[in-house]
Amino acid sequence: MTCCLKKLFLLPLMLLLAPAAVAHKPSDSYLSLELKGRQIEGQWDIALRDLDFAIGLDSDGDGQLTWEEVRSHHGRIAAYALSRLNISAEARPEGAAPVRSAGTCVLGAGGQLIDRHTDGAYAVLRFHGECAAAPERLKIVYRLFADTDAQHKGLLRVQQGASVQTAILGVDHPQQVLHLDGGDASQGRAFFDYARLGVQHIWAGFDHILFLISLLLPAVLVWSGHGWRQAESLRSAAIDVCKVVTAFTLAHSVTLSLSALELVSLPSRLVEAAIAASVIVAALNNLFPFLLRKRWMAAFGFGLVHGFGFASVLAGLGLPAESMLLSLAGFNLGVELGQLAIVAIFLPLAYALRATWFYRRPVLQGGSAAIALLAGIWLLERALDLKLAGI
Repeated sequence: MTCCLKKLFLLPLMLLLAPAAVAHKPSDSYLSLELKGRQIEGQWDIALRDLDFAIGLDSDGDGQLTWEEVRSHHGRIAAYALSRLNISAEARPEGAAPVRSAGTCVLGAGGQLIDRHTDGAYAVLRFHGECAAAPERLKIVYRLFADTDAQHKGLLRVQQGASVQTAILGVDHPQQVLHLDGGDASQGRAFFDYARLGVQHIWAGFDHILFLISLLLPAVLVWSGHGWRQAESLRSAAIDVCKVVTAFTLAHSVTLSLSALELVSLPSRLVEAAIAASVIVAALNNLFPFLLRKRWMAAFGFGLVHGFGFASVLAGLGLPAESMLLSLAGFNLGVELGQLAIVAIFLPLAYALRATWFYRRPVLQGGSAAIALLAGIWLLERALDLKLAGI
């Protein structure tokens, strides 16, 4: 029985650390589509650093991209990006009951610009598309950087009239089917769309997850001054977990809301570097305890920083004006639900294994050391804008 529990505990940790170990600094693109009958008007903001890594834009190899270098590669940028995006329509033929495929929408590149986001310069690719019929369902297949960055995410925003739908696309979720009704946006649908987006975001945010896990690992143990010993009861462990999760939730909810409503903003590189630093602190505390039962204070303090990280996805997608607060509440709820799912999986397994050498050594100490090392690499990448090859 214990052997099975060990395998169950190691599996999610391995699934987290394996993709996280190859992650560079966060990579996002922002894909906006506006539907007008059969026509699609699109804008795609793609980080120049990611394009340079994938197809090579720095012609003279001096480490600096100039407008002339980017302009000379406009054709390659458009061809590369659009070859990794497929949009197809499903429509109801006249007189036919079922919705049927109307084929792939034909995409064509338009002009290109450069814009600055908080994390650097982006190529802005404008394009247009035409479908065989006005779609009732839109299928989007997204494979940008799928072969170079497994952690890249595409933040999708689709507008039809007053209706706005959003999604996060990536290697783990490359396809999205949107149901279009052509009517006014439903506030209820906006709430659930953004709640789903929040769940997707927390599960895709390995740094957020590893920070939370690092804080939770010692929750089923007690520091005796000379080493870790098992907690006496599930109740005491659950109370400790509740303190940590509540503090983290309250803190990141505050800064997420302030940032999403554009009341407070911080540079993306500073936020992402601080998040990496928070993971290091939380992991090192498990090896050299200095926070002890005050981990909830660290969860609150660093949670304020993580809130700005959560808000980054909303910065690219925006909040629908007609349901701004409801959408923000939905996104926040989604983040919390994703977070609670982690706790629900973690706590029973950790409590069952708390008395074993396996939990105190390979899991707590070995896992924390691996997390601290990984977060240290993230910190270097994010603070110095590096991509460390092979990591």
